[in-house]
Amino acid sequence: MKYPSKRGNALWLAIGMALVLSYWPSTSSAQDVGTDSPSQTLESAGLESIIAYALKHQPNVQQSVIDEKITENQIQSKLADWYPQVNFSYNYQHNFVIQTSIIAGNPVKLGVKNTSATQLTLSQQIFNRDVLLANRTKQDVQLRANQNTTNTKIDLTANVSKAFYDVLATTEQINVATEDIRRLERSLKDANNQYQAGITDKIDVKRATITLNNTRASKKSSEEVLKAKIEYLKSLMGYPENEPLQIAYDTLQMERELFIDTTQGPTYNQRIEYQILETQKRLAQANLQYNKWSFLPTITLNGAYNMNFQNNQFTDLYGQRYPNSYGLITVSLPLLQGGKRKANVSQAKWQLKRADLDLVNLKNNIRSEYTTALATYQSNLTSLLAQKENVSLAEEVYQIIQLQYRSGLKAYLEVVTAETDLRLARINYYNALYDVLSSKIDVQRAQGQFNN
Repeated sequence: MKYPSKRGNALWLAIGMALVLSYWPSTSSAQDVGTDSPSQTLESAGLESIIAYALKHQPNVQQSVIDEKITENQIQSKLADWYPQVNFSYNYQHNFVIQTSIIAGNPVKLGVKNTSATQLTLSQQIFNRDVLLANRTKQDVQLRANQNTTNTKIDLTANVSKAFYDVLATTEQINVATEDIRRLERSLKDANNQYQAGITDKIDVKRATITLNNTRASKKSSEEVLKAKIEYLKSLMGYPENEPLQIAYDTLQMERELFIDTTQGPTYNQRIEYQILETQKRLAQANLQYNKWSFLPTITLNGAYNMNFQNNQFTDLYGQRYPNSYGLITVSLPLLQGGKRKANVSQAKWQLKRADLDLVNLKNNIRSEYTTALATYQSNLTSLLAQKENVSLAEEVYQIIQLQYRSGLKAYLEVVTAETDLRLARINYYNALYDVLSSKIDVQRAQGQFNN
């Protein structure tokens, strides 16, 4: 009985280990695609810190980063077809009844009871349009995934900024109401003193009480609205639900940052939407070339080495081997497909033409978006400057009428009117401040200044 040589055993052991290692699950790539835990909190933070937190913890941004990793692995999977493909197979067959054939009128059993075979194959793509497309478009495909992440970050930055300013405006309205309540409490006290001294009747006291109650109710309403706006901001940030968030801001600093250069028009190639369309156009050009390659043959190099074993006794099956091997080149070319290839080329050309029109259409939309955002910003800025002057005038009017009322020169109704004008002027100012900051973001975005 013949047994395989030690050299042969070593060869089969090496092949087996290679097969096991090739299919062993890799955990390194999965570990690279981890997401940050949102356990980090911000006790008090300004706009920049809040935006930085959101960009790190917001699920949409994390999903976009994961999509980049997925795309990267998809590209590697496609490009793997360029490399030689080596496969190994093994089979064993036991024939309970050996096949019988009639030869020269006599029944003859052909074969043996035990057969086994191993095969080692090698395949190499010489020309394949699918693999060639993957190789030529790998950078643009990866870039497209990166641009999607950038677009998500830009949207998030704009939305978080607006939500931050919205919270700020409501917070300032509550502060205004708090000051109004203190002022109205003093006015109510003055009205009571006037009534106790017999200078006025009780109507002034009732009016002061009504105004104070309305202001307290307004403050309570604003506080409830503020809770909802903070929760919305936290949801945009990916912030823990039950953790407190206290925003920090400098109103004077924001007033200094209100102004932007309105002479600078939109720069199309800085807009992420334009960059995405340019990438899509290059992919459309690659798709056109891909369909043109369908008229070329697919060429593949193949080779195999087989070792066959046959014996009626299982213990002697692997004592003698009968090898064979071959190599071949396969050239495959579809000759007639009913005009399918021509139709696909024509379709790809129209898709490329459509990509050109998408760029033209986007330019028109950007120009319109910028004009609208700039007009809104300038209108809101004019309103803010007017409201700022109104606050100063309303404060002056209120102080004068308050002194005149205490001197008995003015009726309390005029004090109520002056106080109402002051409160509305201050609320309108902070609303206008929010509108300007919000519209400023729209202008900067339209100009293509947001680059994350």
